[in-house]
Amino acid sequence: MIDSVSTRFDSLKMAQGKRPVAIVTQSLSFSYPDQSDVLCNISLTLHESERVGLIGHNGCGKTTLFMLLCGVLTPSAGTISLFGEPVQPGQFRPEVGLLFQDPDDQLFSVSVWDDIAFGPQNMGLSAEEVVVRVAQAAEMTGVTHLLQRMPHHLSGGEKQMVAIAGLLAMTPKILLYDEPTASLDLRTRRRLIRFLQHSTETLLIASHDLEFVLEVCDRVLLIDNGGIMADGDPRQVMGNQDLMERHGLEKPHSLMPHLGIDSHSHESGG
Repeated sequence: MIDSVSTRFDSLKMAQGKRPVAIVTQSLSFSYPDQSDVLCNISLTLHESERVGLIGHNGCGKTTLFMLLCGVLTPSAGTISLFGEPVQPGQFRPEVGLLFQDPDDQLFSVSVWDDIAFGPQNMGLSAEEVVVRVAQAAEMTGVTHLLQRMPHHLSGGEKQMVAIAGLLAMTPKILLYDEPTASLDLRTRRRLIRFLQHSTETLLIASHDLEFVLEVCDRVLLIDNGGIMADGDPRQVMGNQDLMERHGLEKPHSLMPHLGIDSHSHESGG
C-alpha cells in the first residue's frame, strides 16, 4: 500500500493534471531468468516537466525500470506508453534519453564534439543542424571549451556533463538519470543541481544522493519489494523515518529536527 501524501502535494498533483501526460505504465512487471518479480504491477503516471526522484536500496529495480522505459528490456506483463504511444522493445525513441551511472559507458568517440554529435547524426539530421545541436548542447552544459578534448582525458565531472550534452543534443522530452552525482565533486554537483532545477524536460532521477533529490525533484517514488511503496512530496516521504528505515534507507540529514527542514538549501558547493 502506498503511503499517503501531504495536502501540498495533492495540490501540486492537481496542477500537474492539467499538463500533458509524458509517461504511463500500467501493471508493469518484469523478471530476469534468475530473479523473479524484480518489478510487480507498477502503475504510474508522470506529466510533462515533472522532476521525479526514484529512491530505493541497491537492487530494488530502479535501473531495470529505466531499461523498460527505453525499450531495452521487454516487460513480463503490463504496458508502457510515452506521450500516448506504446513503447516497442528495441525501437529507437529519440525523445527519451538515458544517462548511465558511469559516463565511461556512454562516451566512446575520439573527441567530445564527436560524442555529442553522435546522436543527432544518427537521427538523420543535416550536417549544418548537427553543428547547431552540438553547439547548443555544449553551451547549455558548460562544456564548449572541451569540444576538441579526448573524452577519456576528462575528469569524472566533465565526463558527466559531456554525457548529458550528448543527450540534450537529441532534444529529448524525457531524461532518465541513473545516479547522476556518483562521479561528481561538490562544485560539479552544485552546477548539476542548478542545471536540473531549470530543466524543462520530464525528469526521472534514480539516486542514493537524497539531498540531491530534495533539491531537484518535486516528487519522489520509493521502490521496494518490486513495487512503489510511497509516492509523494520528497520532504514528506523522505522525512518519514519509519518509512525510510523499513525500506533500507536513511532519513536525509537536512530533514533531521536539529538541522531544520530547509537547511539543505544553504549547502555550499562553489
